[in-house]
Amino acid sequence: MSAESLSQQDVERIARKALKELGVSATTVTVVPVGAQPDAWRIDYGGDRPLNIKCGRGSTAQWVRTQIFDQFLSR
Repeated sequence: MSAESLSQQDVERIARKALKELGVSATTVTVVPVGAQPDAWRIDYGGDRPLNIKCGRGSTAQWVRTQIFDQFLSR
């Protein structure tokens, strides 16, 4: 997976798992592209503010997870 960009489905799966580890019991996690920005995603999980991550070609699941943890814990 590291040689290609992660798909929207990949990002959603990673986000669900990371948010669950953070104690978020959201029933709905939505991942949508951010405008015309390539490889930028907004994660809506029912919290006060969505998370915004970037994961381009060569990004790993760990990189996505780290961004989610960092943003979530900084709030």
